[in-house]
Amino acid sequence: MEQFERRCEEIEAHQRTLCEQLQQLSQRAVWAVCQAADESLRDLSGAVTGKVEDGLSQPVAAYEHRLRKAGTLLREGSQGLAAQIARLQWLHRQLVWKVVAVAFGSLLLLLAGGGWLSSRYRADIERQRVGADLLRAYNRADVSLCDGRLCANVDLKGRAYGEDKQYRPVRPRR
Repeated sequence: MEQFERRCEEIEAHQRTLCEQLQQLSQRAVWAVCQAADESLRDLSGAVTGKVEDGLSQPVAAYEHRLRKAGTLLREGSQGLAAQIARLQWLHRQLVWKVVAVAFGSLLLLLAGGGWLSSRYRADIERQRVGADLLRAYNRADVSLCDGRLCANVDLKGRAYGEDKQYRPVRPRR
């Protein structure tokens, strides 16, 4: 997950850098075309005024028209590129939100699973605690197997238990 987040951050930084470079490039291209057009028009204006009388006004107008059309196309292209960059940024934000939502959901699922396992094991421990107490008492008592049956060294002087007083304490092991 950390590697994925790191990769997303790298992609975002790279996209920002490319976006800035692209915006700068489009601004420079528009500026360069406009400056070139301005310089061309300035240079041509002096020469054209002298030759307009000679019938060159029509080719100059066609050149200016093509130049304006190229400038318009460049502007439209840069605006389209800016719109695509904005769309990519929006998609990136959506991706980041989805990653955060998946990480949060996974964390909640992990916590819920941990809580469920914890409660289940707690119940198992409580059930086994009674058995463990009984096994400790067996280990302390002086009992053994006699022909497949349980025999005990009973304390005959001890207090009797049960409805018919049939149970006596077992002596501890030595």
